[in-house]
Amino acid sequence: MTFQRGLGYILSTVFFAVPSVGPWCLAQSGLNSARQEQALNREFQGAVAQYDSGHFSEAAAQLEKLLPKVPQSFEAHELLGMAYSGESQDKLANQHLQAAVRIKPASAAARTNLAANLIRLGDVEGARLQLKKAVALEPNNYDANHNLGEIYIKIGKLPDALPFLKQAQQINPSAYDNGYDLAMAYLLTDHAALARPVIHSLLQQRNSAELHNLLGQVEEKQGHYVEAANEFETAAHQEPTEANLFDWGSELLLHQTLEPAIEVFRKAAERYPNSTRLAIGLGIAYYSRGIYDEAVKSLLHAADLSPADGRSYFFLSKAYDSSPSQADEVIQRFRRYSELQPQDPRAYYYYAMSLWKGKRAQDPSIDFSQVETLLRKAVALDPKLTDAHFQLGNLLSEQSHYAEAIPEYLKALEGRGQIPDAHYRLAQAYVHTGQKEKAQPEFALYQEQRSQHLVEREKQRAEIRQFVYSAADQAAKP
Repeated sequence: MTFQRGLGYILSTVFFAVPSVGPWCLAQSGLNSARQEQALNREFQGAVAQYDSGHFSEAAAQLEKLLPKVPQSFEAHELLGMAYSGESQDKLANQHLQAAVRIKPASAAARTNLAANLIRLGDVEGARLQLKKAVALEPNNYDANHNLGEIYIKIGKLPDALPFLKQAQQINPSAYDNGYDLAMAYLLTDHAALARPVIHSLLQQRNSAELHNLLGQVEEKQGHYVEAANEFETAAHQEPTEANLFDWGSELLLHQTLEPAIEVFRKAAERYPNSTRLAIGLGIAYYSRGIYDEAVKSLLHAADLSPADGRSYFFLSKAYDSSPSQADEVIQRFRRYSELQPQDPRAYYYYAMSLWKGKRAQDPSIDFSQVETLLRKAVALDPKLTDAHFQLGNLLSEQSHYAEAIPEYLKALEGRGQIPDAHYRLAQAYVHTGQKEKAQPEFALYQEQRSQHLVEREKQRAEIRQFVYSAADQAAKP
């Protein structure tokens, strides 16, 4: 069991290393004849040879004939269980591995083998109990400690995994998979500083891209952004996979190193033209740099690659207003999204805003009733959708329906108080409806919040960070 590599992580399928079977125990045969014992021993050793050669079905066939003669043989049951496991006949394997544990309950290796089989059968808790017993029997057993740590990773209990992964690391410091998982567990439990020496030690034995990527995550976690970018770059140069290139470009984007970010994403998108997240990343980088036409073009491409993925539309909704030349294409994509995702309130919000704002400079004959209908659909699906309430208030205000606009502004501000323009528009609506005493505090809040220049920039950075992390997590899912 290992962590998936790259930003974000997901647990992969579990495959435990199975210790080799022990020597044939003649005393268990219950036979007095030395000749008979030798014959049984030859049968068993023949099965061992077949198993060691990877001929699992042949080994199983020999052991099936042998087992009735020695029904209480630990070695025969264990080897037959392992042979069945090698053929992916896990239910049959389980019967014999369980028998081996009953016959020799003090065998840590037998319990580790049984745990491996239970994992494949989906009995994670049963595997955990077997491994706990194995560790208690042999505290210095690498397989038992490592695999128990992996079990805790699988069930999402990373703090519980750490002591067993640490013990396994002490037993076998050169075990690459355990070291990688230990470093990742440190990182994900906010012990990034402890992960660094583990990774550096692993790098001495294997200078791999995945280790440089992991070290980049550690440096990012500790606020060492230059070092993080360097590690992600090294990983991308060693292995220019889609994931490594995305992580490198994302690190540059997160910290507003925009020109290099554009270059990384541009080349990565050329290499992987069907990657939605690379197209979105390139669009965000262009948008952040103020290159709006290219931003919209890249985000439209992302929307076409994954028409039901809401992330491309979120950033497209921010970029298209500055690129009216592509308004028709933008509207068509938002219309399609609303048809694909009829239960997504933002789909109607995006579509409404594209109709209203996208062609505003070119087409004065906007269907305001359609825009209003779409916005009302959005807030009906999600009464807490702040942006939709705010824009619905603006639409009503522009048609001089100030009394109807006021509740929309108030609902917008309930959801997110830091909207300077909402305070200003609400104040104007109060003035138009003769409520000047309510207008003054709103004007004051507008002036106060408007002076906080960093608020919008930090909001944009948070949105980019959310995209980066969500894209990485989604890519890591099987």
